[in-house]
Amino acid sequence: MKKSIILLAGMFVMALSINTNAQTASSTATASASARIVTPLEITKNVDLAFGNIAAGPIAGTVTIATDGSRTGMGGVTLISAGNVNSAAQFSITGYASATFAITLPGTIYLSDGNSLMSVDSFVSSLGATSTLDQNGQADLNVGATVNVAAGQYAGLYTGSFDVTIAYN
Repeated sequence: MKKSIILLAGMFVMALSINTNAQTASSTATASASARIVTPLEITKNVDLAFGNIAAGPIAGTVTIATDGSRTGMGGVTLISAGNVNSAAQFSITGYASATFAITLPGTIYLSDGNSLMSVDSFVSSLGATSTLDQNGQADLNVGATVNVAAGQYAGLYTGSFDVTIAYN
């Protein structure tokens, strides 16, 4: 009987040790989960893109508006200063402070006087394709482009519109 008690005691100690090892073989930790909803990006147009007064010549030409609003003409165009208003398009962007965002400009758009067209291309931005909002969640964006004037382009007011798209990175 003494042997049986010792044997049972030994088995009990072994069972405890197996049970103890089983308990220390796994562990549990708790983590928190969170999500922050940030201010959506917003873009507001402040000033339209204006190529100003242009006289078409006997050969095709172009007028380019830089992001600083300056304009240059090439080829068969004459830039008219009388009554002229030219400007880069200007936008205000707001969103989450210090966040980066991407800017997408159009490829080609068309201006029309109701009968004739002129293409506008080579859009440029005062900011890079990817930019960063300041610590107040703001950025200013200027956009320039080039209008293509055909030889003998008909006189008239040519208008059109274009989209500038921004998105958080």
